[in-house]
Amino acid sequence: EFQEPYAVVVLLEKDLIVVDLTQSNFPIFENPYPIDIHESPVTCTEYFADCPPDLIPVLYSVGAKHKKQGYSNKEWPISGGAWNLGAQTYPEIIITGHADGSVKFWDASAITLQMLYKLKTSKVFEKQKVGEGKATAEIVEEDPFAVQMMYWCPESRIFCVAGVSAYVIVYRFSKHEVNTEIASLEVRLQYEVEDIITPEPETNAPFPDASSQLSSLKSLSGSTNTVGCEGTMKDSIPCLSVKTRPVRMPPGYQADLVIQLVWVDGEPPQQITSLAVNSAYGLVAFGNCNGLAVVDFMQKTVLLSMGTLDLYGSSDPYQRQPRSPRKSRQFAADNFCMRGLSNFYPDLTKRIRTSYQSLTELSDSPVSLELERCKSPTSVKGSRKLSLPTDLKTDLENRENSFSRSRSSSVSSIDRDSKEAITALYFMESFARKNDSAVSPCLWVGTGLGMVLILSLNLPASDDLRQSEPVMVSPSGTVLTLKGAVLTFACLDCMGTLTHPPYEVWRDPHSADDGEKTRKRKLVMHSPSSSQDMGDHQFAVICSEKQAKVFSLPSQTCLYVHNITETSFLLRADVVTLCNSVCLACFCANGHIMTLSLPSFRPLLDINYLPVTDMRIARTFCFTNEGQALYLSSPTEIQRLTYSQEMCDNLQDMLGDLFTPVETPEAQNRGFLKGLFGGSGQAFDREELFGEATAGKASRSLAQHIPGSGGIEGVRGAAGGVIGDLTRARIALDERGQKLGELDERTASMMASAEAFSKHAHEVMLKYKDKKWYQF
Repeated sequence: EFQEPYAVVVLLEKDLIVVDLTQSNFPIFENPYPIDIHESPVTCTEYFADCPPDLIPVLYSVGAKHKKQGYSNKEWPISGGAWNLGAQTYPEIIITGHADGSVKFWDASAITLQMLYKLKTSKVFEKQKVGEGKATAEIVEEDPFAVQMMYWCPESRIFCVAGVSAYVIVYRFSKHEVNTEIASLEVRLQYEVEDIITPEPETNAPFPDASSQLSSLKSLSGSTNTVGCEGTMKDSIPCLSVKTRPVRMPPGYQADLVIQLVWVDGEPPQQITSLAVNSAYGLVAFGNCNGLAVVDFMQKTVLLSMGTLDLYGSSDPYQRQPRSPRKSRQFAADNFCMRGLSNFYPDLTKRIRTSYQSLTELSDSPVSLELERCKSPTSVKGSRKLSLPTDLKTDLENRENSFSRSRSSSVSSIDRDSKEAITALYFMESFARKNDSAVSPCLWVGTGLGMVLILSLNLPASDDLRQSEPVMVSPSGTVLTLKGAVLTFACLDCMGTLTHPPYEVWRDPHSADDGEKTRKRKLVMHSPSSSQDMGDHQFAVICSEKQAKVFSLPSQTCLYVHNITETSFLLRADVVTLCNSVCLACFCANGHIMTLSLPSFRPLLDINYLPVTDMRIARTFCFTNEGQALYLSSPTEIQRLTYSQEMCDNLQDMLGDLFTPVETPEAQNRGFLKGLFGGSGQAFDREELFGEATAGKASRSLAQHIPGSGGIEGVRGAAGGVIGDLTRARIALDERGQKLGELDERTASMMASAEAFSKHAHEVMLKYKDKKWYQF
């Protein structure tokens, strides 16, 4: 039979391609399967379960319009296998941020993994060209657009990205293409308290002068990017340049506002360590080891830019004394910018950018380790490589030591740890003060020293004034304390139900309808699960690296406290819903996964799942609702896990089949004429296969087949007789089985009768046992 090939399958080292041979330019087929989940290393992940059902079709539709040109217009030629969704019906979405600034949305419902949409955050910035621009000439970071943090509100479709070069981009979703300019803001975050210059034994003494500092840094990283070119000091300039000309934005996520931290007195901006967005309030908040910034992305204004110590005001629990100014602003003698969890934030891309198989680790020497932790996002990657387990162990030990030092009550330890990083932010309707009688918009702020601050948000009374009236942000004076860096917040109503932050229902910002109805914002202040009256109090759940607490508001009384770990620390903690209940899910650095009930912190699960032997696991691990979590087990693999018994029971039903099931085709009916006149065909075939013409003349000692007189008709008759005998034997067996069944029923009936007779006989015997003959 003549064959005409139409495609060639090529297996590459990290990909599988199929070439279309029917077209002159030999294009490749678009691969529908995510064999390699990313084109650049993954720097952060987010996992969302039970999303709004319309999100996946919408993201897929806008993602299909962005497909690359040059693919074959034919369908993928390889078929086989089938997905089994099982009983699970809720949609799931995974978001991955990459080192090149791209963000990918994946459909992860059940056990599928299909890319929906790709967003390139680097499109809002000018291309980096050496020798041009005020800041681009000194950008030596290999991945200046690496995504460091992400925040997504599925209901309002507001998406926010924080990059390694100290910037935040707010995106809005639209189905229409626009050509517009990108609004940008610059924020100045400066740590005002000067560091003390009193050298102590066995500690990091301050560098003698700026020249020695530069030489030391050159030997470690080969860069001098903390001072400006030609001896000038950088000040009030961002690390990257936003495009000033109108930019064409295709349907999908479109940049609404770019916020950049600027250099301050020759010091580069510190990387962002926490991020939160609220669509109902129209606010975005972010912080680093210098302080906190709150921006109104509706009016495009900066509402708050304040150092961490200034947030305390007179409520500072530590008595920080005035200190002498340091000699140089380029480098501080004390480089502990962040404690506990915050040690995982700096230089995240320096560990994963080089290749998929190797990580660039920090040096284990005291000076280089501290320099790496506080290095700017625009500095080059570390020049030394260490084996991962050894370096991770050193880093974890340093985290434990820094934690013990950070909780010291002495003035010297407070001086060393005075730079508190903002590690957690959360918008919610809450009681800001003890004497509040009603909930109001608040921003909860958690620091690396375990301090929790509440900021009051004064929003315009009506939505009509939201675009014109200013928003006021002020500290409430409330300070709560925990042990270790704060990781997460949550709010429960008086019935113990999780209260979600308010949000704005999505509406297309570039819709063709200009009616009043489309312009008016629709706000949802509470989730449907907590739409009932919240009562006169609520519960605030706060979890840190070491412990978790539940506070009753507005009294601010600590109702429950649970010390999660003493010998290790938490890497990730989230308040999730599971089986219509709320629990606290924790992932510890020693590999334990723990779940605690809320609000009583009753232990539900504690299992040693995975030792953290790779910084990638610590960076990408995240929990979601319905008892699921994920992390990157390797540069190219996403590992999903579940701690829900219901999902474990349904897992086999969700697993796909490698082959597509096909029914066995029926044999073709042999026609009457073909059977009447074509009876010698089979003998010819047998002679052709085993005859002397093909196999050669047989030996005299071998048996030879001599056809009988009956021929093929005799064989058919014999076969028919055998089939008839088998049929009669089967019928006889069925009849025998029926008779045996009837016999079994009669036997059971006789046994029952015998038991009844025996019972009656025993009763008669007992009745007449002691009676004499004359008593009858």
